[in-house]
Amino acid sequence: MAGRARKLRWAIGGLAVLAVVLVGGPFVYIHFIEGAAAAKLSLPTSRSPTTTSSAAPGSGSSSSSDAVDGTWNVGAGSVVGYRVQEVLIGQQSTAVGRTSSVSGSIAISGASVTGGSFTVDMGSVKSDQSERNAQFDGRIMDVRTYPTAKLVLTAPIALGTLPADGTVTQFPATGALTMHGVTNAVTFTVSAERRGGTLFVLADLPVVFSRWDIANPSVGGFVTTQDSGTLEVLLHLVRGTGNAAVTGSSAPGSATPGGGPVTVPQTTVPRLTVPTG
Repeated sequence: MAGRARKLRWAIGGLAVLAVVLVGGPFVYIHFIEGAAAAKLSLPTSRSPTTTSSAAPGSGSSSSSDAVDGTWNVGAGSVVGYRVQEVLIGQQSTAVGRTSSVSGSIAISGASVTGGSFTVDMGSVKSDQSERNAQFDGRIMDVRTYPTAKLVLTAPIALGTLPADGTVTQFPATGALTMHGVTNAVTFTVSAERRGGTLFVLADLPVVFSRWDIANPSVGGFVTTQDSGTLEVLLHLVRGTGNAAVTGSSAPGSATPGGGPVTVPQTTVPRLTVPTG
């Protein structure tokens, strides 16, 4: 009887230790070791005092387009990625994946953006976790079948009066976003900043996974996520030659590796392994 009681105490103690490892481990790592998630993308001026205004539709004039008329190409320094909230055994964390493999352009004429199209190499999107990247490339986004994502503006954007350098101006925009082989209409706010001969454009697009037939990123109840995330976009637009056209060549199994993954700081808890012996 005493032996059975001793075994029961050991079993209870083992379960208690396991609970501490599974709950306390993620808490300690997230809050004391890992630190904050990768910062959101931002315009250059947002890192210093700035003035922000909203463009009034129809307020533009021909003079406002003199300095920006023409074609602007996506250039070096452009970044696109995702941000999704995760829960690992009760502990909140943030998953961030990014790439600089993005191409496209906008056309400006008469104080309006008359068109625009942007393509992202999905196989080059990388986070700080190889396990998450494997899930993203395979089960979630299936980048071999759907190697690129594309955003096309579907209505002109009225720019209004051309703001001074270093001033952030916001505009409403509408477009068609194609991901995972599904196209949906999207509406979002664009924040833009002119810096001499370059333009910077920032946008956050909320994405409900089911609208694009994307599998929920949750993994077997161990890691759970919300049913939506944010597509973060920061474009550096230049008048000259921009980035090479994206072809999706970095998808797993492609003959020619490519893409431009962005290094993302550690943002999530590493996989926990529970001994079986």
